[in-house]
Amino acid sequence: MKILIVEDEQEMLNNMRQSLEQELYIVEAASNFKSATEKIGVYDYDCILLDIGLPDGDGLELLKYLKKQGKDDGVIIVSAKDSLDDRLKGLDLGADDYLPKPFHMAELNARIKAVLRRRNFDGNTLVEIGNVLIDTESRIIKIADEKIILNRKEYSILMYLIANKTRLVTKTALAEHVWGDHIDQTDSFDFIYSQIKNLRKKMDKATITVEAVYGVGYKLEVE
Repeated sequence: MKILIVEDEQEMLNNMRQSLEQELYIVEAASNFKSATEKIGVYDYDCILLDIGLPDGDGLELLKYLKKQGKDDGVIIVSAKDSLDDRLKGLDLGADDYLPKPFHMAELNARIKAVLRRRNFDGNTLVEIGNVLIDTESRIIKIADEKIILNRKEYSILMYLIANKTRLVTKTALAEHVWGDHIDQTDSFDFIYSQIKNLRKKMDKATITVEAVYGVGYKLEVE
């Protein structure tokens, strides 16, 4: 899962990034309104952690920009401005949650998980598709009651495909989501092919398969 932190306080940003990377999220950051706008305009995120008190603009304007672009990224406002007006404005503009500073990283992580569950898996911690059962809290995966072990990238690929199970996922979208926005520096998708190959091998007993659409990307198929 891919998260964008929009935060101008460097120490806070570093603490949030470190904590979330330990939870195996792909984490990107923007320290001002301009860079946040650029990232949001180009990339998609599962969740955006948004400080509304930015040095060069109002973070709430980023929410308006998201809606104008027709994007549906999850948003948690993380701000020292714990006023009722700011909270109501943020929620009215489409934010999923509002977490006032200071906060414990454990609470932030719990709020992120809740947003991801609501948006991707109808609020469930257990995801069942075919004969595959996934506990999104513990990241335990079972196929026909047999536990399998996936590495971080394989797990991220699988969850992204499940969250988009009715859609064709392009190679570019998959690469950006799992590897981050620096992926545009490469001209080859061989690293995706390798991870997909390993994922298919580990899930050979599953009733779901990752099907390649030649020249375009991948789609999850359920038998």
